[in-house]
Amino acid sequence: MDVDAILPAPATLAGIAASLGPVDRLVVSPARRCVQTARGLFPQFEQQLAPLLWEQDFGAWEGRALSDLPDLGPLSPDELARHTPPGGESFAAVCARIAPALRALPAGRSLVVAHAGTVRAALALALGAVPPALAFEVAPLSATSVRLFSGGASVSFVNRTVG
Repeated sequence: MDVDAILPAPATLAGIAASLGPVDRLVVSPARRCVQTARGLFPQFEQQLAPLLWEQDFGAWEGRALSDLPDLGPLSPDELARHTPPGGESFAAVCARIAPALRALPAGRSLVVAHAGTVRAALALALGAVPPALAFEVAPLSATSVRLFSGGASVSFVNRTVG
């Protein structure tokens, strides 16, 4: 579901942007909320839209209340990662879609404005395994730093918020 971003005041966005340090490029999911967030954080940058960074497709579950969804608690982490909502995609499929897009980013410091699922997919890439990444909570307007390098990745911080 493509919805508008709910953004804090411009001064708060400026503080968040300053806390992120220098950025070489701005890579953004084409979702409206991501484009709006990127514009609010870094209005001076041209946005490089990256369709592969779109959030997980929840299929028939999209937009439904949590109380209307099946209880997935009994699933093991492996089963949860492979579970596919009707008409949607599994988290394992999301990781398979997103990892090549992240690996293809040019050298330098890219700021990616995307979704919680995209952040978890980047964490799965760094961890070298999909299921553990589902254990991370990702807050709106939080920052996670994953450094990609030849042959691997490392995590600098997860879910950092400002303000």
